[in-house]
Amino acid sequence: MINEDSNIQYLKGVGEKRAEALAKLGIFTVGDLLRYYPRTYRNLSKIKNISDTVLDEECCVKAIVDKKPVGAKNRKGLTLFKTRVTDGTGVLNITIFNNKFAAQSLNEGEEYIFYGKIGGNFTKKEMSSPEILKANGNKIIHPVYPQSQSINSKYIEKLVKSVFEINPKPCSDSVPLDIREKLCLPEINGSLKELHFPTNEDYFAEAKRRLVFEELFILQTGLLSLKGIKKAESKVIIDDFSEDFYATLPFKPTKAQSRAVNDCLKQMNSGFVMNRLLQGDVGSGKTMVAAALIHSAIKSGFQCAFMAPTEILANQHFATVKKFFESTDFNIQLLTGSTTAKNKREIKAKLQTGEIDILIGTHALIQDDVIFKNLGLVITDEQHRFGVNQRNALTGKGDDIPHTLVMSATPIPRTLALMIYGDLDISILDELPPGRQPIETYAVDSTKRERAYNYVKKHLDEGRQGYIVCPLVEESDVIQLASAEEFAKKLSETTFKDYNVGIVHGKMKPKDKDKVMQDFVSGKIQLLVSTTVIEVGVDVPNAVIMIIENAERFGLSQLHQLRGRIGRGKYKSTCILISDAENDTAISRLKIMAKTSDGFKIADEDLKLRGPGDFFGNRQHGLPEMKIAMLTDTFTLNEANTFAKEVLKNDPDLIKPENANLKKAVGNLFNKNKILN
Repeated sequence: MINEDSNIQYLKGVGEKRAEALAKLGIFTVGDLLRYYPRTYRNLSKIKNISDTVLDEECCVKAIVDKKPVGAKNRKGLTLFKTRVTDGTGVLNITIFNNKFAAQSLNEGEEYIFYGKIGGNFTKKEMSSPEILKANGNKIIHPVYPQSQSINSKYIEKLVKSVFEINPKPCSDSVPLDIREKLCLPEINGSLKELHFPTNEDYFAEAKRRLVFEELFILQTGLLSLKGIKKAESKVIIDDFSEDFYATLPFKPTKAQSRAVNDCLKQMNSGFVMNRLLQGDVGSGKTMVAAALIHSAIKSGFQCAFMAPTEILANQHFATVKKFFESTDFNIQLLTGSTTAKNKREIKAKLQTGEIDILIGTHALIQDDVIFKNLGLVITDEQHRFGVNQRNALTGKGDDIPHTLVMSATPIPRTLALMIYGDLDISILDELPPGRQPIETYAVDSTKRERAYNYVKKHLDEGRQGYIVCPLVEESDVIQLASAEEFAKKLSETTFKDYNVGIVHGKMKPKDKDKVMQDFVSGKIQLLVSTTVIEVGVDVPNAVIMIIENAERFGLSQLHQLRGRIGRGKYKSTCILISDAENDTAISRLKIMAKTSDGFKIADEDLKLRGPGDFFGNRQHGLPEMKIAMLTDTFTLNEANTFAKEVLKNDPDLIKPENANLKKAVGNLFNKNKILN
């Protein structure tokens, strides 16, 4: 008997070649087929009068055939069958291409439903190769599936239908019965059938609600299980020395910083491994939290590793951490690709003997010959820029499993954080330290560009520095925007000829990029023309003015990250967004940027405007792809999270009989995406 685990190849009408084509669509089993959901539906019950049809729209008409279709060959040798149909309100010309069977099925004087796109003109409307049904037929709603060159939607529809004909209940239910009863969820097979072949709006809505919940419930159960796996017992016990650290600071930590430090130290002292995300807006003081944890770790007798995605960021963290600990005798070292061979050898030798307390660096930290004597705490910055294997390589440097803190300056909506970081505990820094200057933001069109440039000059003349950000590195045939290099050259030869202008973009060699950024940090470069490589970059308190060209080309969160490069010192800062965009979405984005500087509000709006898509610009490595659930469905996601916690609280390893199907579903989802491997 066919069921969800059956290989798709053995379904009637498939075979080896079709199975290969289906595999390219991600369909390997009958279960994959049933969860290959329609992207839309053709509702053939919504009939339109011919007189009301509009050119280029897809619609249904119910009409009587005027006369039997007549066939004639065209110049390419294809037979075209033509006829006219009428519904009393108008006449529609029907053309059937090279399909004798369809043409002969139409009988003069009988009524049929025709579905297709309206062509022709206002006086003579036509429909080419329509879908044709008998007017009294029962099948009026068709699923429309994503298709490929070799697999079309009708074929997938036929396969799904055949599964339910062979076995009305091919799938086991992953949602335990007690949860289904609490939430009044229909059973799985009826829901799947309803989603593929809707019978009415209410049943369809209930089926979809159930399948969305199931997908999020399985995901949350898996991620929370991972969190449970990672909560292994720890021999790395770090005591709380935070008050000693605070006493060395010239300022008082914010409540959010103190709360984050307390949360981390409580976990690190619990006898279980800490895996925590520290999420905070630009300038919220994440490095201070990291320094407080480093202080307690060293005082407890452990070494610390601090990894950043770029040399510039690693250098910045090195300088900041050294400043935090200038009153201590902590041995702090920097290891990057630029470190000389001699220094590398010395650092690695001292690290192995335990003479180095803190090692800060880039990917160089995960090389095989970098060996710690007693690693207790690992910190990674902008952790979504590292692959899973890179992070695991660093945490594997200790004899015992070290505690891990991952930091991100990318504000992420709670819904997305639950999806991406469901295996981590989360601390959020939701307030800025006192003294941070608010950044004034203005959205203008290109007619005000010269005024904006003069405003930049005013700041440069006062000894400040600025950025001009443009979206592309080189000319594009599709998007006619000036390249960063040409743009920088033009500015340096015209408008800003009396100033030192630098250029930095993603296609430069790392060494050249670092040189430009160091010149900007030192003040040699007054105006930096850049692409988004500065999105996560160095701290330049003297940079107070930023112009973002073609601002509509960036997502909201990206605009916010770019804007965060200024306003980092004592000077008032301004960001000017230049855009001639006319579409509503782009205008809404720019208005939001001008209205608020709260990264979390911006992130929420960004998610609403862009949809889930890919929040970071490229898909987070290793996470399952949702087939029906939307990240914007906060209510269902929170509901799924609550019930997943409840199940795991009572059955952490999912070994109870009632959770057997759930365990299987979690394993299928996560092993397929190589998360549990």
